[in-house]
Amino acid sequence: MNKIALVTGAGSGIGRASALALLAAGYHVVLAGRRVDALKETASLAGDASARALPVPTDLTQPAEVAALFETVRTTHGRLDVLFNNAGMGAPAVPMDELTWEQWKAVVDVNLNAVFLCTQQAFKLMRHQSPRGGRIINNGSISAHVPRPFSGPYTATKHAITGLTRATSLDGRAWDIACGQIDIGNAATDMTERMTKGVLQPNGELIPEPRMDVRHVADAVVHMASLPLSANIQFMTVMATNMPFIGRG
Repeated sequence: MNKIALVTGAGSGIGRASALALLAAGYHVVLAGRRVDALKETASLAGDASARALPVPTDLTQPAEVAALFETVRTTHGRLDVLFNNAGMGAPAVPMDELTWEQWKAVVDVNLNAVFLCTQQAFKLMRHQSPRGGRIINNGSISAHVPRPFSGPYTATKHAITGLTRATSLDGRAWDIACGQIDIGNAATDMTERMTKGVLQPNGELIPEPRMDVRHVADAVVHMASLPLSANIQFMTVMATNMPFIGRG
């Protein structure tokens, strides 16, 4: 039976790398994100596997658009085996009192509300499909455990994702829905390119930080996705070995 995966934020970075890895592993992959050109570029990078990629431009913060996305999955493939809740964003690294309400809300909408909306729709599909069940993988962050300076919105939402992962894992048991979380540290993407020039540390210093090839994250996502529903990786941390995380601060 063909395995069907949905990756949010599939137009760049970790989402693109993970979508391509799932395609290489034989999955049919629905690519979700706001920019249709970026989604189509991801599909084109899959080579011969691009025929199994379906770009669906979606504003994941809008309930109606998320519902339409999952209806497209249902009508096209009839089921969903894996949801990778990957899409996320941060706010400007400024002191808490300088953040605007709009900046805070934008992060909450993408990093938390969108994940809830996708999880809710995945439940509706996975509960009633045959065979029943599926797997949800949430992109958390090591920042949920040890935050960086000036990262309140990002850290708060990623901490909330850990709670949602636990609740989803518990509530999914009755329906053969497994849920796990991958916490990532310094994957080499466009978003982390600034780390090579210097990252603000808790002591006020700017220090360049090591990064790791994003393919290691993608391989980990494929491994989590490939497990039978009788097994689950609840939490996994994948990080650059020498980054300042253990002992940070």
